[in-house]
Amino acid sequence: MTIARAAVPHDASTPTEDVASAAVPYGTDPAGDPAGHADGPLVVRLPGRTLLLVAGLPGAGKSTLLATMTAPPGVRVLDSGTARARLVRRLPAGTPYPAYRWLTHVAHRTGVVLACLGRAGTVVVHLPATAPRVRAAVRVLARSTGRAPHLLWLDVPPEQAMAGQHERGRVVRARPFAAHAGRAARTSVSLRTGREPGWASVRTTDRSGARRGLVLAQ
Repeated sequence: MTIARAAVPHDASTPTEDVASAAVPYGTDPAGDPAGHADGPLVVRLPGRTLLLVAGLPGAGKSTLLATMTAPPGVRVLDSGTARARLVRRLPAGTPYPAYRWLTHVAHRTGVVLACLGRAGTVVVHLPATAPRVRAAVRVLARSTGRAPHLLWLDVPPEQAMAGQHERGRVVRARPFAAHAGRAARTSVSLRTGREPGWASVRTTDRSGARRGLVLAQ
């Protein structure tokens, strides 16, 4: 996967490795692009049969990024918000979210598996995925369905993510969010230092990058 909007230098001091122990492309979407394209969207090329995991803290901007995404025909996008909206339409009015949170997770993950088994060339998956086991499960699912796993990580400070939650009007409880924040901090370090193998490529951006949008190309 490459970001065509701006060339990103490879940091040889922090390589990432895939399952074959070859170097994995790692890069950061820079806030300041000397080429003068800092206000443009990320352009991500995903050749062949692929799975792109868009991950980061709740409130980091994943839904914002996907809401403005431009992609070729046939790309499947699996957003937990979509699964939740479908359930809301079927449940009695006023049903509190905690009562069906588990069902939203089941519906979303089931949809991800079915999409990966399908014919779509690219599947885009929206998950916080701050836990290593979740990201590992996504990589296993991708490879077991003949897809190359790519990661787009939104590296956002907890206070910005919390502000994003208030903007959207849905706030994660304090204890679960603190757990997410701790895992996200460790994830950012692991990705920068190449201690998470298995990805075909890894890219990071911040909340301002998420607001600029995403363009997928093949």
